[in-house]
Amino acid sequence: MLRITPELHVQIQAHALQGLPLEACGLLVGDPADPDRPVVRFVPCRNAAASATVYTVHPVDHLKADRAAEDEGLAIIGVVHSHTHTDPYPSPTDVASAPDPSWHYVIVSLRDDEPMVRSYLVVDGTIAEERVALVDG
Repeated sequence: MLRITPELHVQIQAHALQGLPLEACGLLVGDPADPDRPVVRFVPCRNAAASATVYTVHPVDHLKADRAAEDEGLAIIGVVHSHTHTDPYPSPTDVASAPDPSWHYVIVSLRDDEPMVRSYLVVDGTIAEERVALVDG
């Protein structure tokens, strides 16, 4: 289960909308040793692919987020990206580029009037949806 605060939920959706017409992306920072703890921070990142159909977290943004997390005794625990015109479900490209089986893969679909947020675990190419729980920080 992915636990996030309502504030982070809004930040994630807002970043996805601000990225239009391109896919937006960002990173989730949390405590990998305490999976019951909510996500600590959402780090908006630039889409280095500058595309409406694929995303690549900008390497400099990734490095900065990783170093800042480590300085706090935290880690990157997931990635967020938007689908501008499709369902919030991992594409074959998303699955192939999933770097860490312990990460949460959050997709924000902007296909409908209201953004739809879903989270998945991707292990050895197998996709499993997980519940997104809005919790107090």
